Amino acid sequence: MSTTAQPAQPHLIRALGRRDLVLLFVVAVFNLNVVPSIAANGGVTVWLWIISLVLFFWPQGIAVIELAHRYPGEGGVYLWAKEVFGDFHGFLSGWCYWTNNMLYVPTVMLYFVGVSVYVLGPGHQGLADNKLFASIASLTLLALLTLFNILGLGVGKWINNLGAIGTFVAAAVLIGLGIVVFSRFGTTMTAADFKIPANPKFVLNSFGVICFGLVGLELASVMGDEIQDPSRTLPGAVALGGILSGALYVGATLALLIAIGKNVNVLQGIVQAVTHMAAQVGLGGITIPFAIMLSLSIAGIGSAWMGGSARIPFVAGLDSYMPSWLGNVHPRYATPYAALIVQGIVSAILVILNFVGAGVQETFQKLLSLAVVLQLVPFVYMFGALVKFAATESVPKGQYSRATMFVAGLSGFLTTLLGIALVFFPAQQITSLRSYESWMVGGTLFFIGLAAFFFFVYGRNKVPQPIHVGTAEAAVQATDARR
Repeated sequence: MSTTAQPAQPHLIRALGRRDLVLLFVVAVFNLNVVPSIAANGGVTVWLWIISLVLFFWPQGIAVIELAHRYPGEGGVYLWAKEVFGDFHGFLSGWCYWTNNMLYVPTVMLYFVGVSVYVLGPGHQGLADNKLFASIASLTLLALLTLFNILGLGVGKWINNLGAIGTFVAAAVLIGLGIVVFSRFGTTMTAADFKIPANPKFVLNSFGVICFGLVGLELASVMGDEIQDPSRTLPGAVALGGILSGALYVGATLALLIAIGKNVNVLQGIVQAVTHMAAQVGLGGITIPFAIMLSLSIAGIGSAWMGGSARIPFVAGLDSYMPSWLGNVHPRYATPYAALIVQGIVSAILVILNFVGAGVQETFQKLLSLAVVLQLVPFVYMFGALVKFAATESVPKGQYSRATMFVAGLSGFLTTLLGIALVFFPAQQITSLRSYESWMVGGTLFFIGLAAFFFFVYGRNKVPQPIHVGTAEAAVQATDARR
């Protein structure tokens, strides 16, 4: 009788319920940090929000529900593209989703710095533009969020949930003050501010950022093996989280424009707007409590994206397209700690490198723009999958009819391609067009080329491992049994 020991299998915990998912969607989708950079382009961006909600966000919800129903399991965008289009496309989709977050998470850290300095009181706002202070604060928060996610979703989800609550409160205060100020004093905005400007190049960039701001409904499915009863829990959570996020985005943009118009600081614009409006209505003392709440929200955003996207290299490690140790699960906390640590280190390096030769606001915008390109690549596959299902299946095998899948898939597919193309136009904060284009083109080719290397070169000796779901105690027991 053979006594050959079986290889260790990772065990994950089903820790996410419906309430957790709705809050996760809000904190992941509704990111106040992208609103100032979009609102800086004026009232026309309100129309862009509405267009994107119809042509991109609604199809995204359909794609997530359909694909999660057909292919439940850990990996989300990685798993979906792999099952529909093949291994390389799955790896490229997951790779872009992960590397985008290595770029995006540093922007969240920078935004945290820009807001948190208001907690220190008047006279400290200039610290946000100090490269040394911004880098130290960003790296400290990055290390803390990495640690909390290693401790497990049982801990990390509460940071996400608190972040969602902070987002709700911050958005409610911003929008509420906007309504009060508008009703009492009106606004300097005119109908002309909502028209397409004579030179629309900066507005073009904001369309891609808006599409980027609306992603996130797919995040929970990346952790598909950690959701309680996903077939029943996910659809309702996607619908409610999506509606809340869309309404908050439009309301926050209008409130920002009412408060300070187009002269928005991309890092501190939200707090600037609240401070200005609060002073108008005699609530000047609200600034510090608001900054604390918004800082909490931003930390939740960083935690949600860091924890979710780290599952991509975790699954890729199990598939042996990346080093197998990335698929290691912590023996005590049952989390993909190796993938989380790698993501934290790479994000830290990017934070440091991008401070060289650029101001804090320009660094924020460059990281954000490249993150947009990489983030939208998986959505090309998601929407393409819907079109493929509609074209090849005479009888639909999922949740939606062929017509719904075709319309949603085609709309999302074309809108995604447009968003990717338009983000190559520079934003207002960019000082050197040549440097920006080199960063965008070179960065895109670098990350896609690196994906091809890992898949075609490193992945030649592919020995995939299945993912098994269990409890943390079972994982520990299995580990002890092998000792």
